[in-house]
Amino acid sequence: MTSKTALVTGASSGIGAETARHLQSLGFTVYGAARRTDRLQALAADGIRPLAMDVTDDTSMTDGIAQIIADTGRIDVLVNNAGYGSYGAIEDVPMEEARRQFEVNVFGAMQLARLVLPHMRTQRSGTIVNITSMGGKIYTPLGGWYHGTKFALESLSDCLRLEVAPFGIDVVVIEPGGIATEWGGIAADNLDATSGTGAYRAQAVAVAKSLRSEANANRNSPPSVIATAIGKAVTAKRPKTRYAVGFGARPLIATRRFLTDRGFDWLISRATGLPRK
Repeated sequence: MTSKTALVTGASSGIGAETARHLQSLGFTVYGAARRTDRLQALAADGIRPLAMDVTDDTSMTDGIAQIIADTGRIDVLVNNAGYGSYGAIEDVPMEEARRQFEVNVFGAMQLARLVLPHMRTQRSGTIVNITSMGGKIYTPLGGWYHGTKFALESLSDCLRLEVAPFGIDVVVIEPGGIATEWGGIAADNLDATSGTGAYRAQAVAVAKSLRSEANANRNSPPSVIATAIGKAVTAKRPKTRYAVGFGARPLIATRRFLTDRGFDWLISRATGLPRK
């Protein structure tokens, strides 16, 4: 295992940092990527290699992969973890922000996949792990642009899995549920700024409260459960195509599968405390 190399994006905190450490414990040489390397100092102190990378900048991504290949001669695992939640009414979110949400959550991930694939094809092995969300299977009010990115990454991962299977490459989707990270607070702040006034104010207040809910925070799973699932996926001879892990992921995905659209509308509206007609 000491000869295998992994790249984890969004490694400065939360799921990314936990994943980088866990993969290192499994024997991988791990590169932790973030826009600012000063936020990677704790990982670097533990022997994880910091890498400056902006997933919205093609040159940054190309240079990062080139550095990994120059250093180690291979890349075995790509964990596309970089992402954020841009919440707000679809009508309120500026198109510039909507495009940025897709640039970070979708296009950056797929560009990195494109950059590592020639090396993985040469090796006839490799695993690409795309972190989506249970939000790639369900939907919530005022999260349209965010959910759109996760639904897109789910389908792109399915297509990519079929395309690269003949070369011995696996594509795995990780669908986190509620995880104890900064994500909910950041999404709530975005929501306040975008839709906290105007026509959608009542909905924004309810959803922001739900995102910040202390009760939800106390139930959320630690980031380590995602890191463990990723570790299982990248070391399995035949990994699952999907791993739904973390608070609420499996039951909510199953509920969406069996309820009608109107039924799920009612359920999720009640769960997020939306004002009723």
